[in-house]
Amino acid sequence: MRTILLILDSLGCGALPDAHLYGDEASNTLLHVVEAMPHGSLPNLQKLGLGNIIPLPGILPVEKPLADFGKMMLASPGKDTITGHWEFAGIRLERPFPLYPSGFPESIISEFEKRIGRKSLGNVAASGTEIIAELGEAHMQTGFPIVYTSADSVFQIAAHDDIIPLAELYDICIIAREILQGANRVARVIARPFVGKPGAFVRTANRHDYAIEPPTPNLLTILKDAGVQVCGIGKISDIFCGVGISSSRSTKSNNDGMLALEEALKLKEPDSFYFVNLVDFDSLYGHRNDVRGYANALMEFDLFLPRILTELGEGDRLILTADHGCDPTTRGTDHTREYVPLMIYQAGTIGRDLGIRSSFADIAATECATRGVSMPMHGEAIDLFRKKE
Repeated sequence: MRTILLILDSLGCGALPDAHLYGDEASNTLLHVVEAMPHGSLPNLQKLGLGNIIPLPGILPVEKPLADFGKMMLASPGKDTITGHWEFAGIRLERPFPLYPSGFPESIISEFEKRIGRKSLGNVAASGTEIIAELGEAHMQTGFPIVYTSADSVFQIAAHDDIIPLAELYDICIIAREILQGANRVARVIARPFVGKPGAFVRTANRHDYAIEPPTPNLLTILKDAGVQVCGIGKISDIFCGVGISSSRSTKSNNDGMLALEEALKLKEPDSFYFVNLVDFDSLYGHRNDVRGYANALMEFDLFLPRILTELGEGDRLILTADHGCDPTTRGTDHTREYVPLMIYQAGTIGRDLGIRSSFADIAATECATRGVSMPMHGEAIDLFRKKE
């Protein structure tokens, strides 16, 4: 049995009932992205049942969708990457990770600067591209790294490759990770290297995330212990700190991630779980309010999708979903608290309406149920044991 859990990073599909608590009540990433593309531009996702989940212009519901379809709620508080991905693995948070809308406490910054032997710039909540444009030249003149955060629980460190070499930037991030513990235990420390000249700085693909280790057991550790090959593609290994991962492939783009998945499927590993994150939707387009870029990226994914479906055989399945929203049409550049679409494709079956699932953890419960393993976890299994239509 082979399962692909493919995360279209940030492709939410409408505000959750408590979205007003986050200022996200007008968000609908999928709808607003589709509105920015020519009608009918996602034919393969339409066949799976994308238009059956929510009304979308030009993407009509189909009578016999190729996949089960529905949408899911995030049961945990928050709207960040770690929370969403952990809940897929059956981990539900009771309290959100700490946030720093006014920057980090002086005690944290002082300890950080002492440990790295440099002062720092920034210490504000900001868009990554904007703060690099604002402080990049000062960074090059002083050698001080740029520290910033966002609406997510992150401590981000930006540095020019010519000023702080990549290996040193990674070491600085490890120091920050050691400092940020206890009440200040942020979900991720993120290295944000960039290149270029003032006025034309560009972030590189050498981003690296230093997350906190997830609680165990979780879906990944249970599967690995049961002899299943757990393959992380994209930033999955970073998100889970390598816990429960048998093999990992980092990627530089959505297309690179899809190619890596296609190559892995061609190996015909009989008992495997592929956990894939396509981050460009979020990092390149959602956070930059680039709705046209987001639309183009989604159309490119749609064109590639049949190449993945072709590799699936008897007993294999593809689960398509997202980890949160990041509506590129909203005023801010942060994640948005939204439902996420859910489509489960198994060759030879006609899809059913799965309704609204109350937790992302239903993914973990379903995977455990279909493989005959059990674990103490949240979530309700979806019945996938049915005859072909």
